[in-house]
Amino acid sequence: MPREVARQVLELEARAILDLVPRLGEDFDRAVEVLHDCRGRVIVTGMGKSGLIGAKIAATMSSTGTPSLFLHPAEAVHGDIGMVIKGDVVLAISYSGETEELVRLLEILKRIDLTMIAMTGNRESTLARHALVALDVGIEREASPLGLVPTASTTAALAMGDALAMALVERRGFTLNDFARFHPGGRLGRRVLTAGHLMHGDDALPVIRTGATLREAVRVMTDKRLGMTCVARPDGRLAGVLTDGDLRRALARAENPLDRTVDETMTTEPVTIRRGELAASALSLMEARRITAVVVTAADGHIEGVLHIHDLWRTQLF
Repeated sequence: MPREVARQVLELEARAILDLVPRLGEDFDRAVEVLHDCRGRVIVTGMGKSGLIGAKIAATMSSTGTPSLFLHPAEAVHGDIGMVIKGDVVLAISYSGETEELVRLLEILKRIDLTMIAMTGNRESTLARHALVALDVGIEREASPLGLVPTASTTAALAMGDALAMALVERRGFTLNDFARFHPGGRLGRRVLTAGHLMHGDDALPVIRTGATLREAVRVMTDKRLGMTCVARPDGRLAGVLTDGDLRRALARAENPLDRTVDETMTTEPVTIRRGELAASALSLMEARRITAVVVTAADGHIEGVLHIHDLWRTQLF
């Protein structure tokens, strides 16, 4: 019996989301444009369960490039309306569209002259009539056995909010680097780190010019402590890399090897990546090639940094 109830709940909620797809039309496009053109913040508001959904939508938008905050409608009429400024856009959520606290808030919002987008199951409601755009999130019925507990309706509202947020991601051209900047901490943040975030560059970059001796290379490698050094052409582009392994092989092959040039010993086709590539991808590449470092280069071959496998392990990417 419990599993049968659960199955019915999941099927009804899934249907509630799928029923939104045919309703995506000009109203949705207009809502995305209004939110994209907002010069202030997106103020999401809703009461009860709709408020909880609204708080999540605001958090999702903020983390994906659309500055947003949640305003509790009851607290708004007791002073919190002060957080709202001209230029903000309001996203109001109410399934009935007649929630008392939101209706009371409408008059205040009209005085501030704010644009409002409504998310409601009743397109003829007070909320819908006062909104510039009304998005229909109506459902056939709730998924609760009593037919009263907000279940399918809140699921539909949440899904529509996610649809708005992701459409804005696309509209803004929000990039992986943007996402990494907004998520610097935790496991999620580590997953979007790029080679540019972790590479050794500037003074920490081991680099030596072509024509230098292995003796000079050893000094650089000892100083930078990455087990390798880049070999640069006079114009700064990558000519090759010299690793600890290359040095050991040189010592085994020749007399007085330290007086030889790096050109004779270096690897001339080293593995390289771009600074925008995911650090996780770099780790997979190094493990597949059984190497401990890759050189980060620009498109024209200029050396930008070195990414070492120890740096990737320390980030606890996996």
